[in-house]
Amino acid sequence: MTLPAMVTGRRGAKMLPIGSIHWWLTGAGAFVALVLFPVLNLWLPADHPLHLSAFWVTLIGKIMCYAIVAVALDLVWGYAGILSLGHGLFFALGGYAMGMYLMRQIGREGQYQSELPDFMVFLDWKELPWHWWMSDQLWWGLSLVILVPGVLAFVFGYFAFRSRVKGVYFSIITQALTFAAMLLFFRNATGFGGNNGFTDFKRILGFSVTAPETRMALFMITALVLIATLLLGRWIVASKFGRVLAAIRDAEQRVMFCGYDPVHYKVAIFTLSAVLCGIAGALYVPQVGIINPSEMSPANSIEVAIWVAVGGRGTLIGPVLGAGLVNGAKSLFTVAFPEYWLYFLGAIFIAVTLFLPRGILSLTRRG
Repeated sequence: MTLPAMVTGRRGAKMLPIGSIHWWLTGAGAFVALVLFPVLNLWLPADHPLHLSAFWVTLIGKIMCYAIVAVALDLVWGYAGILSLGHGLFFALGGYAMGMYLMRQIGREGQYQSELPDFMVFLDWKELPWHWWMSDQLWWGLSLVILVPGVLAFVFGYFAFRSRVKGVYFSIITQALTFAAMLLFFRNATGFGGNNGFTDFKRILGFSVTAPETRMALFMITALVLIATLLLGRWIVASKFGRVLAAIRDAEQRVMFCGYDPVHYKVAIFTLSAVLCGIAGALYVPQVGIINPSEMSPANSIEVAIWVAVGGRGTLIGPVLGAGLVNGAKSLFTVAFPEYWLYFLGAIFIAVTLFLPRGILSLTRRG
């Protein structure tokens, strides 16, 4: 059987037509994020009824970071059939890499007026640990954002996929990896701030991180990265590489008989997905203002899978929708009914699984 024949008929992984309403809506969303929101936030006075406050800029920017993670997971789960429950780790590693740079930019403006971060002074450290080398350079921090999640995913994925670990077993070991990393980062001796992590950031590239212009610049960069991630994902799944991934998901043994090595394809897409998560984490930290080991919580990685499932697996646009709806509801419910949020999240997942197994996006495809 030829490779194209093996991947036909799988509706969940079918790409939306190029003129689809979904992609037109994506373009409209890009216009709103890159043109309308900056005008509403920076040009309109704070007392204007249409003014977009700093709260909403931060909240929407945070959700867009989550949407990047959701699209990254969709590439490995929706198109390659690999359910990773460890993407929260890659997200947090990117955040910590950026956080190290931001902590060094505080300088002597910290509580203890030392060149060392405050938590190191509190722990009576006399010098920076070796892994903080060149952490005051943005180019090095951005390199770590890509290299650390990418190398970890490459090494872990290579040995896991070469050993033919798949299905629920792969999901379990990614959860174990995330949990082990979380416990490691909780320790003060690792030099990552322990329970409190990194916070109280002052500047990025010399600009105040709390200035409205800086916040909007980070917001717009996040929107551009999200759009680029969607376009990259579309290009991948429409390419020969993407068709092989879909074939691996549907019939891995047949792909091997056709002469392809699934390990190489799985490792490649898993590594790329991890890098995208790291970039999302790096954008998240300066906007939210904190990063700590709780971002590595296994529950966070499970929640990412819920975003993808709610929006529509194997659609690229669906995970963006799912991340927006779930986190928007989370922001509402954790304020109005904080004790019931987890029950509501579980109800959403169960309802979507039972009544919309292809996600909310499938509602727009029904004729």
